Amino acid sequence: MTEPRVAVVLTALDIEYKAVREHLADLETERLESGTRYEIGTVRGTNCRVVIGQTGAGNKAAAILAERAISNYKPVALLFSGVGGALRDSIQPGDVVVGSKIYAYQSAAGEDDGLKARPESWKLGHRVSEAVRETIRQGEWAKRLAAGSRVPSVKCGPVAAGEVVQKSRISYEARWVKQHYNDAAAIEMEGAGIAEAGHLNDLPVAVVRGISDRADGDKTVSNDDHWQPLAAGYAAAFAIELAVQLIEGDPDKASNVGRRSNLSEDVAGHERFGGRGNTFNFNSNSNSGTVGMQATTISGGTVNVSTPGGGGGGADTDALLAELRTLLEHHHQAGDVDGDTYEAAHRQLEAAESMAAQDGQGSRSKMLLPLKMFSAAVSDVTAIAAKAAEAVNHVKGLL
Repeated sequence: MTEPRVAVVLTALDIEYKAVREHLADLETERLESGTRYEIGTVRGTNCRVVIGQTGAGNKAAAILAERAISNYKPVALLFSGVGGALRDSIQPGDVVVGSKIYAYQSAAGEDDGLKARPESWKLGHRVSEAVRETIRQGEWAKRLAAGSRVPSVKCGPVAAGEVVQKSRISYEARWVKQHYNDAAAIEMEGAGIAEAGHLNDLPVAVVRGISDRADGDKTVSNDDHWQPLAAGYAAAFAIELAVQLIEGDPDKASNVGRRSNLSEDVAGHERFGGRGNTFNFNSNSNSGTVGMQATTISGGTVNVSTPGGGGGGADTDALLAELRTLLEHHHQAGDVDGDTYEAAHRQLEAAESMAAQDGQGSRSKMLLPLKMFSAAVSDVTAIAAKAAEAVNHVKGLL
């Protein structure tokens, strides 16, 4: 069976699976020829369809069952929802960590003078990263939490995935992770398998972990009994809302066609945009030229076409600068941007904002230098660097 525009959400433990399942209605079970079972349901409050499955513990099992789900359902995204251990003091039980990068931390080679790390990692894709930020920003995911639940902090950070249940911060494995993967925010056992399956299929992947312990000697059965259900529930709520974002933001979905900046693409009829009486807004990237639409019929609606030239482009510029500020703050809080880099980038952003507040061609030209310096400062953080490049190109287009 191939179902268009679904997301796959996998888990390892029963408690994680049940937490995800709670958000779905009209569930149907499917059994593949291999015997693997998945359930398909509709996310409550939406028309989005999600496939769920349970892999059991470990990266190998996660990769195999992820591959089977991808082959069978052709999803728009692959997500993993579960619990994990914190590796930073700033991350507390009950927080949610979304993997900005997944490390296979046991990738290594044994040599005469000891074990040598051979790091293998997968970065969070840009489209998923944008969806994560949007999910955090909107805050709608918190409505999926159980009544009376606190709203946990959501952070993006590298996640270390291995085959060891980590219960110590002084063991050999813990010291290995700290030495070679010092920026890791959380540790778990399935993310590398999920990331590799997504990579091999050119598929967006997100690993969402509710923090249930600090991966130290305090991890006990009684603590797990308290924190695991809470952490699994927090992760499931965020993962499901993120799945909705990714399904609704799928480029193949008709509702997105009207938001594309390349207007040479077809608009295949007003029915795909919700019928009569709608307003369609298009932004052209050039000051002159032809803007074309192809449609069977557009009636009872309005089409607005705007270009950045002439009017100063203030609103678009302000929006881009606001996005840059939000991204910078977010990644600073997540630990992706250190203090010195943050201060340097912040100063350049303030300078660009000051120029944007002034009118005239000269003011816009003066924005370029601080924006370029901002871009250089944050070049190691892909999401911010991409948005900074967009802002630089936008300002160049205004000159």
